[in-house]
Amino acid sequence: MRQFMFLLIAAALLVIFSEVAMAAEAEAAGTGSMDKAFIALGSGLAIAIAAFGAALGQGRMAAAAMESIGRNPNAADKIQLPMILGLAFIEALAIYALIIAFALQGKI
Repeated sequence: MRQFMFLLIAAALLVIFSEVAMAAEAEAAGTGSMDKAFIALGSGLAIAIAAFGAALGQGRMAAAAMESIGRNPNAADKIQLPMILGLAFIEALAIYALIIAFALQGKI
């Protein structure tokens, strides 16, 4: 738990300092607008949240499938196909977030 809190604090500090750096860069360029910084921050957060959610979903699905197969090995064929389809759908949602992040990056 201590490592998780450390990583969470480090990520928050990284986001804060990168926003300050982008703001300084925008002011140096003469735009003075924070819009580009917020778009960059939003696209980065979109990918991070989507990857985190997809990883959690895939982990839970695989764990439940392995537990089910462990309890009833004869049902492995009936469990494997829906599990693979579910994993593909979860991965597709993460890829949609990647496409949205690339679209947002194009606005910078």
